[in-house]
Amino acid sequence: MKKLIILLLFPTLIFAQKTALVKGRITNKYNSPIEGVAISYLQKGTTTDQNGNYQFTIPIRKTVKVTFSHVSFKIITKKFTARGKRTFNFSPTLEYINEKLEEVVVKNNKKEAQGITKININKVKNIVGANAGVENILMTLPGVSNNNELSTQYNVRGGNFDENLVYVNGIEIYRPFLIRSGQQEGLSFINPHMIQNINFSAGGFQAKYGDKLSSVLDITYRKPKEFGVQLDLSLLGGSFTVEDLFLKDKLSAMVGVRYRDNSLFVNSKQTEVNFRPEFTDIQSAFSYTASNELTLNFLGNFSLNNYNYKPLTRKTRFGTIANPLELIVFYRGQEKDRFKTLFGAFSADYQVNENLKLTGTISSFNTQEEEYFDIAASYNLGEVDSNVGSENFGEVKFSQGIGSQINHARNDLDALINSAQIRATLKDGKNEWKAGIKYQTENIKDRINEWEVIDSLGFSVRPPHHSTNNQPYLPYTGPIEPFKRVKAKNNVDINRASGFIQFSRKTEWNNHKVWINLGVRSHAWTVNTNNQPSKSQITFSPRVQFAIKPDWEKDMLFRISGGWYSQPPFYKELRDYDGIAHPEVKAQKSIHLVAGNDYSFTLWERPFKLTTELYYKNLTDVNSYSVDNVRIRYRADNITEAYAYGLDLRINGEFVPGNDSWISFGYLKTEENINNQGYIARPTDQRLKFGMLFQDYVPNLPDLKAYLNIVYNTGVPGGAPAYADVYQYQNRLNDYKRADLGVSYVVADINKQHSNGFLRHFKELTIGLELFNVFDIRNAITNTWVRDAYSKRQYAIPNFMTGRVMNFNVKMKF
Repeated sequence: MKKLIILLLFPTLIFAQKTALVKGRITNKYNSPIEGVAISYLQKGTTTDQNGNYQFTIPIRKTVKVTFSHVSFKIITKKFTARGKRTFNFSPTLEYINEKLEEVVVKNNKKEAQGITKININKVKNIVGANAGVENILMTLPGVSNNNELSTQYNVRGGNFDENLVYVNGIEIYRPFLIRSGQQEGLSFINPHMIQNINFSAGGFQAKYGDKLSSVLDITYRKPKEFGVQLDLSLLGGSFTVEDLFLKDKLSAMVGVRYRDNSLFVNSKQTEVNFRPEFTDIQSAFSYTASNELTLNFLGNFSLNNYNYKPLTRKTRFGTIANPLELIVFYRGQEKDRFKTLFGAFSADYQVNENLKLTGTISSFNTQEEEYFDIAASYNLGEVDSNVGSENFGEVKFSQGIGSQINHARNDLDALINSAQIRATLKDGKNEWKAGIKYQTENIKDRINEWEVIDSLGFSVRPPHHSTNNQPYLPYTGPIEPFKRVKAKNNVDINRASGFIQFSRKTEWNNHKVWINLGVRSHAWTVNTNNQPSKSQITFSPRVQFAIKPDWEKDMLFRISGGWYSQPPFYKELRDYDGIAHPEVKAQKSIHLVAGNDYSFTLWERPFKLTTELYYKNLTDVNSYSVDNVRIRYRADNITEAYAYGLDLRINGEFVPGNDSWISFGYLKTEENINNQGYIARPTDQRLKFGMLFQDYVPNLPDLKAYLNIVYNTGVPGGAPAYADVYQYQNRLNDYKRADLGVSYVVADINKQHSNGFLRHFKELTIGLELFNVFDIRNAITNTWVRDAYSKRQYAIPNFMTGRVMNFNVKMKF
């Protein structure tokens, strides 16, 4: 740690030697590490460790020939020439001696130059968290946050959940509309057992990506090479993945089935419930090689979320030590929700020649959602006796608010999204051109009928600004009216046409490597709501990226990117607080500026990299919103302007030899000005972020491994009661602090195979224990607002997330 502090303060003092570093990870065609690969160079040598990792140094300004050899694999050679102090990343894939030699994979700095973070898929498999998977590992990155461990949604640099692009195999992925809590959300679309590559950009991304304001998550599923089965089982559910080759190896097929039950987490919360949330997901990926030029692909998904919820009681104690308060609630009724989604996409890749590639895709997404509930709640808000010497210490001594409320909903939504697109990639020496066009239709049928009736001390609370309501001083003889009611019926058709063109060039300038990317997007759409006159709009989005890797002794990469980004409204953004869809809603716009630096170095004779990014966003025509758990409700008026700026830092490397870990830090400030009332914090104003992903093992027992996932976020604004002025409610939730720990023992893997007994059937077998929320910290995600009939004050009662939970899992691969 002392050396790390010196590094952060005086990075220029670290490098004194005149050598360059060569490092990498050697794998076989199944992406499994190869231990014991002999590496020879300059009459010297080294070998790979059990994780396939290696590193060595070479002199600068000299060409060095390196040989990689193993008794079971074909020998390969590689020449390295270092003009100055730098780091070469070379991670070849070795082929078995009796098999045909395939392409050797050489890593370069292309992704880093584009501002893209490439995530190791092995970390996704091993990371510990309530929602383990790709999204969970994103939470440890700077600039990415989420205070809800039951949700896979995330905020990036001040944006909300709806501002993130997600692609699988180049196809945009959508999520259900009506889900309002992480408990209902279930499984992420992305199946972590089917992934080959994970790329993530937190801003300033290229024109080839779509029209959103915050981030891009780009996932590629792998193509199987042989028969394989993976099976994961835990107290939270399980997954089963099978893959194989057919038709003389021309057809590759992979199918994954997942099941999850969140009861283990919900039973650790402060609300006693009868609860059975069941989430099922079936996903398939097929690829058929019709010829050397033509490949046909299919991606399909079916998911079903059944959410049956029957609350019984709730007891929440909050406030201060001097003035503790307690809320006790007794419930009657239940909630039954059902979310069914179907997705299918066909694509064809045609390699016209070695320089030109065409890709055509058609896809369809359908979601059918039902949200039905009738829940009555009777509550008592009271002061707790804090006098240690009192006989009633710790008990409620005075009731400040007694009342009840009934919540009702009958909401149905059916959405169908169809799209067709074609893309082209043309390479001309150091130049690369990409272009594409897409046409999309959206039809959403939505019926909303929900209301809330509030009763306090025997009288019904009328809606805000009710001119004739003077209770309890004068009786009111009119009919009972809901305090809050939303009733609407929408039939919305949206037609979209979008396209992009971009130019990239990789070149050299005075021995400095340079990357340039210029591009522009355009998006035109027409909205027709309830057979009313349609509204048409169009946007343009120019984008630019520039990166340079100087020919310095220190391994540095500098980049800058930005542009004018637009987000044409999706259906949720058209719908206001009263459920009415407004076709005239405009696209939100943002100017992005991102400046970054990657600094690779050695510390403790091991490789490390420090990544730094500064960013600024200026937003106009903002469609401001409120956040309730994971439900976002928009104003649908474009009368807001906003800004966001911050700093992201991440240092990753082998803090423990052979195990890559990282530490991240982020600072963010984002504010909005609604209708010229002045700037206030946005709902996602997460000022400070700290994340750490740490891996370790027992030196004398390397098969016993530990994984630690730590996240700390400062509190976000806690929201405001219904119909209240948000400018009067700017208090924040408490800081979010969470640590998840996993311990696993490797019974079998690529380097530990068994020749007899039942263990000989396993390619991989790992047994583990996971402890979620190690320190049992009570984190709040939102507030429940309770009214005090005496003082007319409204109390923010925090809705706490899950407590400490232990899980047991078994992971198998055949």
